[in-house]
Amino acid sequence: MKIHEYQGKEIFRRFGMPTPRGVPAFTVDEAVAAAQSLGGPVWVVKAQIHAGGRGKGGGVKLARSIDEVRKLSGEILGMQLVTHQTGPAGQKVRRLLIEEGADIRNELYVGMVVDRVTQRVCLMASSEGGMDIEQVAARTPEKIHKVFIDPDKGLTDAEADDVSRKIGIPEASLPAARTVLQGLYRAFDETDASLAEINPLVLTGDGRVIALDAKLNFDSNALFRHPEIVEMRDLDEEDPAEIAASKFDLSYISLDGDIGCLVNGAGLAMATMDTIKLYGGEPANFLDVGGGATAEKVTEAFKIMLKSPGLKAILVNIFGGIMKCDTIAEGIVAASKAVSLGVPLVVRMKGTNDDIGKKILADSGLPIITANNMAEAAEKVVAAAKKG
Repeated sequence: MKIHEYQGKEIFRRFGMPTPRGVPAFTVDEAVAAAQSLGGPVWVVKAQIHAGGRGKGGGVKLARSIDEVRKLSGEILGMQLVTHQTGPAGQKVRRLLIEEGADIRNELYVGMVVDRVTQRVCLMASSEGGMDIEQVAARTPEKIHKVFIDPDKGLTDAEADDVSRKIGIPEASLPAARTVLQGLYRAFDETDASLAEINPLVLTGDGRVIALDAKLNFDSNALFRHPEIVEMRDLDEEDPAEIAASKFDLSYISLDGDIGCLVNGAGLAMATMDTIKLYGGEPANFLDVGGGATAEKVTEAFKIMLKSPGLKAILVNIFGGIMKCDTIAEGIVAASKAVSLGVPLVVRMKGTNDDIGKKILADSGLPIITANNMAEAAEKVVAAAKKG
């Protein structure tokens, strides 16, 4: 789950991390009132969407008067903001953050993720903060400094000071940087985040260290522990199909292809998509119905896939372990009849009661194409999609 920058900064402040003063706004009038309440000669008008690269896309602007705040807010609110993370369709801006200006001396980068190799939280830091951090990581990886944090000790003073020096923090500002880095680790750990990022982290002219941006993603499996974070969820920023899927405990991600995939098990789902691409097709989605797929679940999964405008065929790939193949077959038949399926359907099932499951499909009277293995299934569904 993702949240907006202004919400991330609320969390940062809870952990003692300094941020610029700012006020969220949903209308132009609210933006003007926010600037007036903040005071000062300079304000930053920031689009709030769940994507990076907002500055390059025209979603972050500097205003030097209240009239300019009004003008820029009117231009940004409602715009379809396109960044390298939104895709070509962009994302509509429905919220703003009006923030006081900052005296920026240096722009730095810090971020935290879980490193699967060491099984520890990894702090990444660089002197090259700002909009092009991805290029820095790709072209000059030596400028990215890493600390793998011992969960028993947390981020120590020595580790925080060492990495701060490496990214150019002067000695006089080390205590301030330490506060930010250790606060970021505590925020990451205590909120069950999967990503915590400040880009840029700025060093001001008077030596302060401030989080000028905030990006936080959270482990959805841990949200039951954080109802206050769940309240921050913005459904306008999420794919409607993925929202619908979550209501039925389906793991669903929309993709750009034309072949729908319904699979039980995340690993098998990934392998299914790879096999489709191997045979020249493009998957329209990732969909894992899990080990407890009921007829209702399968029906809802079909409904969600059929909402994809470019869908030309569906591949159901089931391994009957926990879930028996005959149960899945009954669900497929019921779902196909319930949604009046109008695209070719290829089914491959293997495992417990697969003979019974195949007989149920054959006796259904539905034009279901069966396959004995993944390669045959992929070949048949790609051919069916091309005919469609």
